[in-house]
Amino acid sequence: MNISKTAELPARLEGVRRRFERWRQTPNVRSHIPDSLWAAAVKMARSYGICRTARALRVNYYALKKRIGQESAAASGVPEGGTAATFLELAPPVSAGCCECTWELEDAGGAKMRVHLKGFEAPDLAALSRSFWNPSP
Repeated sequence: MNISKTAELPARLEGVRRRFERWRQTPNVRSHIPDSLWAAAVKMARSYGICRTARALRVNYYALKKRIGQESAAASGVPEGGTAATFLELAPPVSAGCCECTWELEDAGGAKMRVHLKGFEAPDLAALSRSFWNPSP
């Protein structure tokens, strides 16, 4: 893309490009790019892509990419230079009463067991039946 042909740039990106050019024409050219211009560049990069925006605004691709990453981290609540939480505790779901049953077992010797279960899980049933059918000596 030839950045000298401003007709090729979308109007919003062209407006930000002009703001960068006005800033570059100020006497303090060696100063850092103001945060307001970086914010505009990040917004344009989200809309038009990092490469296209960096070329049009004549900023470093990697500096722009880093700014986008910092803004994303700040929006997600991750401190700058930090990482997201790696552990998240989830509360068990509340039983709605749908997991309730009466379970009766009887072996060949006539031993019987009747269990009323409420809010159980399948592994609980497997362990219970194993202990009934194969009692430890």
